[in-house]
Amino acid sequence: MSTATRDLAGLTARMAEIAPGLRVETGPGATGPYAYDASNYRVLPWAVAFPRTADDVVAVLRACSEAGVPVTARGGGTSMAGNAVGLGVVLDFSRHMNRILDIDPEARTARVETGVVLDALRGATALHGLDFGPDPSSHSRCTLGGMIGNDACGNRSVRDGRTSGHVEALEIVTADGVRAVADRSGLHPVDPQDAGLVARLEADVRRLIADNLEPIRTELGRIPRQVSGYQLHRLLPENGFDMARALVGTEGTCAVVTAATVRLVATAQASALLTLGYDDVVDAAEDVPEILRFSPSAVEGMDEAIVATMRARRGPDSVTGLPEGRAWLYVELEGEDQAAVDGRAAELLDVLKAQGRLTGGRVVESPAERRSLWRVREDGAGLAARLVDGGESWPGWEDAAVAPENLAAYLRDFRKLLTSHGLTGVLYGHFGAGCVHVRVDFDPATDTGRAVMRRFLSEAATLVVSHGGTLSGEHGDGRARSELLEVMYSHRMIRTFAAFKRIFDPDGLLNPGVIVDPAPLDADLALRELPLLDTSFTFPHDTDGFTGAVRRCVGIGRCRSDSGGVMCPSYRATGEENDSTRGRARMLQEMVRGEAVQDGWRSTEVKDALDLCLSCKACSSDCPVGVDMATYKAEFLHQHYKGRLRPRSHYSLGWLPRTSALAGYAARPVNLLLRGPLGRLLARLGGVTTKRRIPAFASRRALRKTLRAAKSPGPAKALLFVDSFTRAFRPQVAGAASRVLADAGIPCTPRDGLCCGLTWVSTGQLSVARRIMARTVAHLDDGDDRPIIVAEPSCAAALKRDVPELLGTEAAQRVADRVHTFTGALTDLAEQGWTPPPLPEDVVLQTHCHEYATFKGRRPADLLRRLGVRTVDEAEGCCGLAGNFGFEAEHYDTSMAVADLALKPRLDALDGRPVVADGFSCATQIDHLAGDRSIRALHLAELLDPAADQPGETS
Repeated sequence: MSTATRDLAGLTARMAEIAPGLRVETGPGATGPYAYDASNYRVLPWAVAFPRTADDVVAVLRACSEAGVPVTARGGGTSMAGNAVGLGVVLDFSRHMNRILDIDPEARTARVETGVVLDALRGATALHGLDFGPDPSSHSRCTLGGMIGNDACGNRSVRDGRTSGHVEALEIVTADGVRAVADRSGLHPVDPQDAGLVARLEADVRRLIADNLEPIRTELGRIPRQVSGYQLHRLLPENGFDMARALVGTEGTCAVVTAATVRLVATAQASALLTLGYDDVVDAAEDVPEILRFSPSAVEGMDEAIVATMRARRGPDSVTGLPEGRAWLYVELEGEDQAAVDGRAAELLDVLKAQGRLTGGRVVESPAERRSLWRVREDGAGLAARLVDGGESWPGWEDAAVAPENLAAYLRDFRKLLTSHGLTGVLYGHFGAGCVHVRVDFDPATDTGRAVMRRFLSEAATLVVSHGGTLSGEHGDGRARSELLEVMYSHRMIRTFAAFKRIFDPDGLLNPGVIVDPAPLDADLALRELPLLDTSFTFPHDTDGFTGAVRRCVGIGRCRSDSGGVMCPSYRATGEENDSTRGRARMLQEMVRGEAVQDGWRSTEVKDALDLCLSCKACSSDCPVGVDMATYKAEFLHQHYKGRLRPRSHYSLGWLPRTSALAGYAARPVNLLLRGPLGRLLARLGGVTTKRRIPAFASRRALRKTLRAAKSPGPAKALLFVDSFTRAFRPQVAGAASRVLADAGIPCTPRDGLCCGLTWVSTGQLSVARRIMARTVAHLDDGDDRPIIVAEPSCAAALKRDVPELLGTEAAQRVADRVHTFTGALTDLAEQGWTPPPLPEDVVLQTHCHEYATFKGRRPADLLRRLGVRTVDEAEGCCGLAGNFGFEAEHYDTSMAVADLALKPRLDALDGRPVVADGFSCATQIDHLAGDRSIRALHLAELLDPAADQPGETS
């Protein structure tokens, strides 16, 4: 046993002794995902602890203090500066210390644990007409603790400023395990026995401030976004020795914050959003001073690269409402009276038009357009990381700020600096506060690229200081900029920062290498040149193949959101970092790197990380950088089990298209057998859960009857691809689809006997999948260019994306280009003026995840509304069954937990409304959840079937 292993064992034993029940994880499978945040850095910790109480935090800090082990506090892990990674022990506050302890509507305050996600707090305070002012773009997953650590701001910082301005008190634990409360007037012990220690600590701080009044007054607090360094001006006599706000922005280097009391603001009663177009970002910045005269709540900017990437990734309709231009500002005005706000918006637009820099401008009236536009801005960091042209960009200089009136001049000089180093940058950010986020196309993987990066950052620091600015405006200094603080501050101020940290953390154990005694900015960079791997999938959108594909994840963390979109269902069910898209991507990066994870494709740690991935593909659409974990998992399973015995379910469920075809010849006896004890035995032998009823197989006779009836009497305009699930379990859907399509002016010829290969892909049997797909492509690419319409969304998605990416042939791409879902066919191909039979006013809808992810802008909900359904109550999220996943015995509980998130609540409140679910797995899950209730999910074709007396009746 190595010394390090013995030390780690002793440390974990000591923590268990002091805090029985504290969960501490070690080993690469646990620590790998925590080696990264959203920055350029990788620092593998010894262990990760998941405290439930402040006493647990005390135990960790005392044990680490005794052993001389560093500690890094972590919230959502969305730091772009590298201040949420570190050696020693990482404290993950987001897992358990995420409670809202109190909301006082009259005092307009809230007391929260620091692992609370901002959106959770905002949702709770909204019930009282209140909000927490700072709103970073990561609001759906960032924690209050992280915001306090960085002194975060957000999109409405023009109105609400920084987090520090909203903090009333912090409950902290010092490096040696003493609990105290820092408030607006000083520091107070939690335990009276610690009164002497806390008093001495406060006295030392007061002496430090008294000895350094002149540099603190002249160097700190000069501009609104001056976050770099420590905010020691908060401790000046004229500021009341505000210890709470002085500790905000210390990035976990002085104390660990366990809870906070924060001030709330009233929710605005009226608002207006203007979108303003410009030729470039400098022109946009020139107009900011004039805009600020109108007291906006937000002035946000971005350039054309972000918009182009959003449209490429999520469809042209994902960004609407922007005027002509190559750069844009969003300007939000708020007030108590809508008419007055609208008047201010109109006046501002007139003033800006007179200025002569606008290429266009408009007030955005539609709430849907507003949501769409804000999402583009909020996803800026991820969209800028991997652009539509395949280019990659990185943080490092993503947070500089100047006074707003100096922004245009700074940006003009900054772009010259980029050009002089042969670099380009994607710009976006808080223009109204003078804070611009830039992701630059550094090459941090090579020695040459790192040298260029270092020179550029040093010169950029000099540049921003020459414009009166700050290195960091809200992300903190972290590992990215702490080394550069000497460019911004005097030697005396640097020494004062160091003295302040020593008072709180004399041994330098809290987040070492950040702000004080900084690590070199090019140390511990995550990126380096890595080997290219031979794979079955071609990964056509990633120049480095699988290596480049898994590198897409840069830690933005949208997959850790609890709401909005579909990604990531397993994280939403378990709350574990390792079960998020990001956690899995980081483990795959560790595998490719070959250091902590050394057994490559055979890694059990990586297999375990991928185990609860439902292969829903939602990340390929929802993730701003387009991570496609379903494809990565399929590739890994293929390589992991190559030449080895596979899990039983890979045979029983992966080969379902073949076994179901055989079952169709004797459907009745097979169904009877599967309903009895022998069926349950077969399920157990096949690794299939016995808690579900196996769907009944349809007979070949029923299929033949349906297909004969499905043939259109006249010339067919399209092919109706009869997939394996429709063929085996619900041939009536093929009949209904054929009738609806004919009624809509798209008569079809059914095409049976072919398979998309999906079940072999999802179980990682890619050699078999390639053979199946090649046969299908050979039959479909026969000179016929008619559209291919697929009733089953998952099979349509496989033909559209998996087939060309696995086969990599022109023929496969030609077939993919012809594929439509049933919804897509009615949206794009139906005759002008077609109207369906009368439809119900209200429906409940479960959209298949693969349809959601692959067929952008062609959603069943939109079609239903266009066809006259008044209310579409969509279960936003995965159904939980996800093909083979929910049938596998070991995944049943997770499958049901995912269903509980969105689908089950809709079914429990159904009240007679029809349920629409085109996906066979979605319909199967609905049937299972329904139990004895008479609920049957309809395919959209059944709802629209002109031959049905009532919607959903079979003819």
